[in-house]
Amino acid sequence: MTGFGKSEIAIDGRKLRVEIKTVNHRFLDISIREPRFMVFLEDEVRKYVKKNVSRGRVDVFIYYSSEREDAKNVIVDMPLITAYMKAAKGIGTQCGIENDLTVTSLMRLPDAVTYEDENSDEEALKKLLFTNLDGALAELKRAREEEGEQLKKDIMQRLDTILVYVNNIASKEDIVVYEYKMKLKERLQELLDGTEVDEQRLAQEVAFYADRCNITEELVRLKSHVKQFKAAAEETTPQGRNMDFIVQELNREFNTIGSKTQDGDILKQVIAGKGEVEKIREQIQNIE
Repeated sequence: MTGFGKSEIAIDGRKLRVEIKTVNHRFLDISIREPRFMVFLEDEVRKYVKKNVSRGRVDVFIYYSSEREDAKNVIVDMPLITAYMKAAKGIGTQCGIENDLTVTSLMRLPDAVTYEDENSDEEALKKLLFTNLDGALAELKRAREEEGEQLKKDIMQRLDTILVYVNNIASKEDIVVYEYKMKLKERLQELLDGTEVDEQRLAQEVAFYADRCNITEELVRLKSHVKQFKAAAEETTPQGRNMDFIVQELNREFNTIGSKTQDGDILKQVIAGKGEVEKIREQIQNIE
């Protein structure tokens, strides 16, 4: 389910902002981007997010800045600078050119000097981070709930439409057997060329056909699955995977009905029903 939440707080010269973005994903995939000096908190952040989000691609962005006097730390890689100087001297000697290397130019060389925020109070930083994380998650939850209500409304309408198709199929169930009997009797009379049809044999054949194409169980299960899905939609706990399973079962029952009948009207209802099921399947990829 898509959503976005953010929170920003500044305390004692430290300013931290957390942004959380979620998009559809079959499983839970959490990605965290934070300043290098905050990597020690990454596992705790991941576990905390996992307690609040159970499905989706989750991107967590952590931004930090400080106006404290001890905020910056300059790190000089002297072994690397020594190597740069040695290389510059060798180039000058071999090429016969002046070595114009200066301190300023050395500091500009890759990785010779690095700057990082100094974290002198890890507990204060951790408290600030998780306060923001709570705020961002709360905003994310509100956004996802709003989207969830829209999805729920759409899916409920589709489930009601599926029930209409199921009832239409049910209304044709007995008629199909009767139509088969009439067509079979008519065909037999043509073949027998006026000879009287054996009604007992005809009844046996019709009974065999009725048993072979009986779809009562499938219709009952379809209604049951729709009821289960509606019940799951009212739950407050994550139901995405449960809904995935129910949708598979809905599709299975429609396929079985389609394989048992050759009636054009029923097949039209089956195709329409499967279309609604597929639309629901697409929607529940958004549901946690």
